[in-house]
Amino acid sequence: MNNLTEILNIKYPILQGGMGNISNAPLTAAVSEAGALGTIGVGTMTVEEVENMIIETKNRTAKPYAVNIPIVITPHLQEMVRLVVKHKVPAVSLSAGNPTPLIPYFHEHGVKVICVTASKKQAKKAEEAGADIIVGEGYEAAGINSNLETTTLALIPQLVDTVSIPVVAAGGIGDGRGLASMLALGASGVQMGTRLIATQEAPFHDNYKTALLDAKDDSTVIVGRSVGKVRRVMKTPYSGKLLQKEKEGVPGEEFGQLTSEDYHRIGALEGKLDQGFINGGQISGLVSDIPTVKELLEKMMGEAESIFARLSKSSVK
Repeated sequence: MNNLTEILNIKYPILQGGMGNISNAPLTAAVSEAGALGTIGVGTMTVEEVENMIIETKNRTAKPYAVNIPIVITPHLQEMVRLVVKHKVPAVSLSAGNPTPLIPYFHEHGVKVICVTASKKQAKKAEEAGADIIVGEGYEAAGINSNLETTTLALIPQLVDTVSIPVVAAGGIGDGRGLASMLALGASGVQMGTRLIATQEAPFHDNYKTALLDAKDDSTVIVGRSVGKVRRVMKTPYSGKLLQKEKEGVPGEEFGQLTSEDYHRIGALEGKLDQGFINGGQISGLVSDIPTVKELLEKMMGEAESIFARLSKSSVK
């Protein structure tokens, strides 16, 4: 165990990223059952939808899990905060906004706080506010991304040098090699989203999983840069339409509507890739199979351990 696994009471130093409105209890519970930290992302969902998901997750697993609250995105911030406490959720992940006012309340009720950051400044502020864990998310990550566009490789060692609490690396990790490399950089663990989409328990449309299986190293694209709403998605007919809209000078408000969670659900859950988008990180090209979550995590841990064992032998020579 390391500090991260001790704080969260999990077996593996792996966290599931919040998936917004396509979050679901089956995948969250499967990740937790396999020994990592499953996460429910509240996105823009209603309080009732999220509460039902929390209840279903608790019915599926007795192991720790988290709820991700995107502070400036959810229209029900205070209700979501109270929901986490009401159901005694072990950990909360705070992203997309200033977590400082919320941290004391969560700590009052015994909730561990994870703060998602994209810079040294954000990470230091989160630590000073009392965060238990920092997630450093790089430019390689899927979905809504930082306008800073710093890569995970460059970001993580800087965060490790800046804060004294555990740092989790997010963006560009999809196998044991990625896990080992982030641990070597000083991270205490990793957070994954895209790779968990292509698992047997993930209840997403086959078209989404097939897109990942067919992905190459250049199968993702950044949209929204022209309007300050950076998002990494898979190359699909719909993302092509979004890029064309940007060329035509689409207003930010209209672009925001076209990339709302409604269109994410259309792509991810209904499989209509010409009518909705699907998020995808730069590790999409690494996806070559659809294992169970347990098989995926065990393989990752085995790969990482083998890498460190091999490097240890090499250093002796």
